[in-house]
Formats: sequence, C-alpha cells, structure tokens
Amino acid sequence: MLMAGFALLATVTSFLALQISSAALSALSIASTPVLAPLQTEAGGLAILGIAIGAGLAVGLAGVGAALGMGTAAAASLGAITEKPETFGKSILYVVFIEAIAIYGLVIAFLLLGYIPQLIAG
Repeated sequence: MLMAGFALLATVTSFLALQISSAALSALSIASTPVLAPLQTEAGGLAILGIAIGAGLAVGLAGVGAALGMGTAAAASLGAITEKPETFGKSILYVVFIEAIAIYGLVIAFLLLGYIPQLIAG
C-alpha cells in the first residue's frame, strides 16, 4: 500500500511540474507567438527565467517523487526476490514504472530548454 502511495506521489509531482512549466510558457506568451521576443528585451529575459524555473521544477519534483517511490519499491522487490526468485519479473516491473516517472520529468525539462536558443536568436 505504501509503495502505491509513493508511486502516486511521483506521478502527481511530475504532473504538477508539467503544469507549472506550461503555465510559465503560456503566461509569457512564448508558445502562442510565431515570432519570439529577442533576448535584449525584458520579456525575453523573463521568458528565459520562466523556462529555467519550469525545467528545474520538472526535474526536481519528478525526481523527488520517483526517489520516494523507488526506495520503497526496490526494498519490497528485493525482499520478494529473496524469498521467491521466480517473482523477479513482476517485482522489477514496479521499479521500472517508477523510474519512468523520473525520465518523464527529464524529458519535459529538455523540451522546455529547447525554447531558449529560439529566444536568444530572436
């Protein structure tokens, strides 16, 4: 039960980081405008700041949630594998799902950071 709670926490934190990042992009009008503001303007600097904060939150919140879930899931799966080695595939599957949450946060951060060269080029 505790393992499922930590997996849910990892999913919620990754979703929250994605929502904050997309809110930062839409509030700064980056995603909706075809011509992006140059870096020299105040809007360009704020856009880069918003993207950097969103990317940091995406990695950080997804990583914290996945780490909490991973600690519990790995301990439980190792205990199950020790008692019954034939449960290896089922036990490792939960650990892989939680690891995917951390990877999703990393992918979102890279997608957000991909907007920065467009802002610099102006």
